Amino acid sequence: MALTMQGAETYPPLGPAKAAWLLVTRSFMVYRQAWKLFLTGFLEPVFFLFSIGIGVGQLIQAFEVNGEAIPYAEFVAPGMLAVSAFNGALLDSTFNVFFKLKYDKLYDQMLATPLTTADIARGEIIWGQLRGSSYSAAFLLLMWALGMLNSWTAILALPAALLIGFAFSAVCMAATTWMTSWQDFDKVSLLQLPLFLFSATFFPITAYDGWLRWVVEVTPLYRGVVLCRELTLGHVGWESLVSVVYLVVMGLIGLAVVRRRLDKLLLT
Repeated sequence: MALTMQGAETYPPLGPAKAAWLLVTRSFMVYRQAWKLFLTGFLEPVFFLFSIGIGVGQLIQAFEVNGEAIPYAEFVAPGMLAVSAFNGALLDSTFNVFFKLKYDKLYDQMLATPLTTADIARGEIIWGQLRGSSYSAAFLLLMWALGMLNSWTAILALPAALLIGFAFSAVCMAATTWMTSWQDFDKVSLLQLPLFLFSATFFPITAYDGWLRWVVEVTPLYRGVVLCRELTLGHVGWESLVSVVYLVVMGLIGLAVVRRRLDKLLLT
């Protein structure tokens, strides 16, 4: 029950959907003045596609995926699609959330309104998800323009990017709540680079043997990369469902942790 001061007007808590919409709208208005950040986020995977996928691809005749020979660029492109969603979600849910939480004290101000910590968690995660998927949407259009989409299931790659963005945005925001200084972001880079390089982004999982292959297969970015690759190449199977369930569970766990951490940091 809400406590009120004599003569003060009270407002009921906002519904989850309306609260999330308000927070996403606020972030959109802030970033509208910094649209160049979105341009750089889109260009990074494009540079990798043209330099490695197409450039190095001139030295590689073809890759075999599920018994089908495909050009190397078409193998790399879905990986870059997943990486673009990963990078966008990670950047927004770490650096930006840390600044708002530790320096700007924005969340403390929000809690002086009818917003709750659960609203803040949902709103920030949705925005991180949308930022990452916006990079993927632009990259998917580029893949279409270059003729790299081989199946109608490629239209599901955008929802897959949204799912990747949700999973990483939630987990990265949860991890950020334990950070105490900017030096902690060295750990983010230490994690980001291996995931980017060793998630079957540039070469097939069959390059690994034994326990190392198992380790790669249980990493979250690998699940996103292989899901996007299966959708764009039209090789959808039960493994695709495994990736979807993995990313959904990962995102829900991250969301639950964020809510508990924000309660501890802001309400106690």
